[in-house]
Amino acid sequence: METIEQQLQEWNRIRRYLDISYSYVLAKRMEEPRTNPVLGYRTAGSRAEFETGEVLAAEMRAIGLSVEKHRFTLDGWDFHHARLTYKDEEGRAHTAELGSYQTDFDTKGPKHYTLIDAGTGTAAELDRLDVRGKLVLVHINQRNDWWINYPAYQAHLRGAAAILAVQAGGYGEVNEQALNAQNICGPRQAPAFSIARKDAAALAEAAHLGFGRCAEVTLDALSTVMPETESYNIVGTLPGEDTDEMVVVSAHYDSYFEGFQDDNTAVSLMLGMARALKLAGYKPKKTLVFCAFAAEEWGVIDSRYDWSTGAYNQIFRVRPDWAGRVIANINLELPAHAHGKKHQVRSVYELKRFLKECIRALPQEVANLYPKGVGVVCPVQTWSDDFSMAIGGVPSMVDEFGGGRFMATHYHSQFDNDRAYDEKVYLFHHLFYTWVLLRLDRCVLPPLDFAERLWALDASLTSQKLSPQTEGAFRKKLAEAARRADKLTRWVWKVNQGEVTMEEADRAALRRRLLEIFRLAQDCFVRLDWSENAIFPHENTQANLSALHTAAWQLAAGMGKQAVESLCDIDDNRYANAFDPAVVDYFADKARNQPPERLMWGAGRLQERLALGSLLRRIKAEETAEKPDHTAALAQVKQLKKDQQELLKEIVKNETADLARLSKALKQATGEFFAGKGE
Repeated sequence: METIEQQLQEWNRIRRYLDISYSYVLAKRMEEPRTNPVLGYRTAGSRAEFETGEVLAAEMRAIGLSVEKHRFTLDGWDFHHARLTYKDEEGRAHTAELGSYQTDFDTKGPKHYTLIDAGTGTAAELDRLDVRGKLVLVHINQRNDWWINYPAYQAHLRGAAAILAVQAGGYGEVNEQALNAQNICGPRQAPAFSIARKDAAALAEAAHLGFGRCAEVTLDALSTVMPETESYNIVGTLPGEDTDEMVVVSAHYDSYFEGFQDDNTAVSLMLGMARALKLAGYKPKKTLVFCAFAAEEWGVIDSRYDWSTGAYNQIFRVRPDWAGRVIANINLELPAHAHGKKHQVRSVYELKRFLKECIRALPQEVANLYPKGVGVVCPVQTWSDDFSMAIGGVPSMVDEFGGGRFMATHYHSQFDNDRAYDEKVYLFHHLFYTWVLLRLDRCVLPPLDFAERLWALDASLTSQKLSPQTEGAFRKKLAEAARRADKLTRWVWKVNQGEVTMEEADRAALRRRLLEIFRLAQDCFVRLDWSENAIFPHENTQANLSALHTAAWQLAAGMGKQAVESLCDIDDNRYANAFDPAVVDYFADKARNQPPERLMWGAGRLQERLALGSLLRRIKAEETAEKPDHTAALAQVKQLKKDQQELLKEIVKNETADLARLSKALKQATGEFFAGKGE
């Protein structure tokens, strides 16, 4: 068994072949295929995505990898152009380049429209306007207010031709000329475009726009959604001594705009790692797989969970056999820009201990490339492909990118280009993730610590609304499972450190068993809230109870407006407060009542919502009275609290039963493989 010092020696040998200039040039090459000649775009199922995949497959072959193209079915999108032309008071024409979302719109050349300013696009605002056949200008903050699909569908139901969204904040904050692109999470027949703040302001000045005012414009646009088309995940392999056991490094090769950070530099980082290993003559123990995923940004029509399409298809449909064989996935995102003074690896709970050990062994000069060093945060979240891999049974991690300002400034805009490139940060990613890959390759067993998830589960249950019997049973079973997890983890670490040896057949069987237990934990304890956050099963109901409690005392105190705000924190009710019931119900139905292949990684993980639209309207109506009386609303909230308390009780009982299943699996694995070997 190799020591850490020997592994560092090997890493130091390989790092000489890591060439960030190679990775940078490849990232720039990926910008060449594009659906939109002006803005870029390399979208799901498009010719540009296909051509980029061919470039990457050729590059993998040139490196010396064995290459396969894994085909899968998805919904595609090709956005060629969208240009808005208007005239100022002096008759001079001005043209604005627009961004687009995954919807159908073909003007078949320049076409005249009336454009109307509709404020933020809410139902109440559209009630005051006639938007039929018009382009509807809306100002929205998709981070703090609502996603693009709600105002788009609201306007569509009122007969609008399309909406033009101005980013009022949350995204595209880097520049007044920034456009935006996101996954639409909605139907293809409710068109939406993005217009820069600078262009919207110039249009407003030229046409004297304000709420309800109109302008005459010309739109020339072609955006095409392609149902049931094909795309390819590009898979390069460096065979190891064990061809059955694998480590997967991944990044996605589709993009909005040029996609330099998201995700060109990640794909080229991945291939830079593979190239260095080949040039160094590295002989892996496990088979190392370098997978360029297609269609991460979007790939399913009219689904709340319409992104991470390539990764989901890979692990659930194309290669479900990877579960049980792949001991870890290193996913890479936006790696050439610092997203904070401290680099964070976001991982599943089970890899936290292993990653901390990797960080402790990292040479100080590498860790110091970030002012505050390197850390680990858990769990993985839904914004990147590592979530799909995790719920498919592959322990995963990603370089954390969601917490920095880049997401609000450059992300998903035409300013995601090489001007935001940080060479030092990019070097760190090459060095650090090559180190993690080498450590994973040299592990005898998957380095999983199941206790980390259990202690996080324990800390997450904070409600005071459970009976002592219900909570006591939960805490007792959790403590038992944690003890058994600790015991199994100690054995795994002893094997990985060379203190205990195993026959090859036993080692392979235990590897499969450990990954089965990991998958069990994912199935039992990973759910989603209505903001697509990965949570424990009880957390959504627990949060709803807290919001209901706050709303109850606010109503009792005559604070109706504040109670509405508290109730809006529950599930999707912020939308219910702004849009017609038909809009809110449509998207709620699409989030739960579709076949699993349409819901992908969200299938079965979202709790049924508390639909509070009528209650919100009642409270707001009561607030208009000279002396508001919220007696009836308060009674309704109290009943909702009782219902949610019963639901929480049932969820915790189910968690207790799942803890018993997990505890049994942990005990069986320890007994089967380590019985009679002492402690």
